[in-house]
Amino acid sequence: MTVDDWLADTRTSYDTVAVDYAHLVRDFLANAPYERAALALFAELVATAGGGPVADVGCGPGRITAHLGTLGVDAFGIDLSPGMIAVARRDHPNLRFAVGSMTDLSLADSSVAGLIAWYSLIHIPDDQLGAVLAHFRRVLRPGGPLLLGFHVGDETTLKTEGYGGHPMKIKVHRRQPATVSARLRESGFRVESETTLTSPESKLGAIIFARREP
Repeated sequence: MTVDDWLADTRTSYDTVAVDYAHLVRDFLANAPYERAALALFAELVATAGGGPVADVGCGPGRITAHLGTLGVDAFGIDLSPGMIAVARRDHPNLRFAVGSMTDLSLADSSVAGLIAWYSLIHIPDDQLGAVLAHFRRVLRPGGPLLLGFHVGDETTLKTEGYGGHPMKIKVHRRQPATVSARLRESGFRVESETTLTSPESKLGAIIFARREP
């Protein structure tokens, strides 16, 4: 399968489920204290580093973008799915959202003070992960914080239905924190923290804090 093939499948799948997905996940953070703490720490790290725009890459319906906004972060969202971006703009009209792909991130070099990918790397195949992380490093300012959330595991599964029973065709790649941390170091990041947890966000999830090395 080519990059264009799985990107097209992912885009179409999330366009199809966008409205139901947004409804389903809307209140997840209310019951996820550890994730809220991680997001608050991320906001603090961005502020300590001098502040500035923060990219929520793979933002979906914009709920994390909006939560960061309540923490004083100048966050904006990017997502592959136009359907998701339409829902994000509907629900959060005061925030900035754009259609785009993390495989070809159209942001200027060193243009963001922080970057978050919240359970959005899970659809990136292993052979594309290095290129995505290279884009993350490119657009981050030196020393800028990176926050990743993802499902933990060792398997890849094909999701054919979800979020209201709609048909989907997406692969979900679960990874071990040590594996992701190693890929980050290879890509020019300093890993500062790894945490695993369970919550409404994930039956077994991981959160990694890293910084772009100079």
